[in-house]
Amino acid sequence: EVHLVESGGGLVQAGGSLRLSCAASGFTFDDYAIGWFRQAPGKEREGVSCISGSGASIHYADSVKGRFTISSDNAKNTVSLQMNSLEPEDTAVYYCATHEDLVSLITDAPGGYWGQGTQVTVSS
Repeated sequence: EVHLVESGGGLVQAGGSLRLSCAASGFTFDDYAIGWFRQAPGKEREGVSCISGSGASIHYADSVKGRFTISSDNAKNTVSLQMNSLEPEDTAVYYCATHEDLVSLITDAPGGYWGQGTQVTVSS
């Protein structure tokens, strides 16, 4: 069974950094797109950053370009999100998710899998 476990969330001041990690199991990591989504109170869930199984294609939301960096370690079946220059607007529950390709993942097509999330809180 597909299993995704996020870690690394916490409380940080504006301008600080956090690194989130997602440990994946139950599927062939190299063949699936995987990435990060977030949901803040009162807002819809949004895509933050995703990467294809091969690593050839990467997506970033406009709001995080230049501040966040996604990376994957296929040998360890993990994906990380380095978050720098954090802003209060980044406060949200961050979820790791996987799907067969980037388009399916970003559009939340049927067949995707989600972790339970990790809380990121950025204070002013």
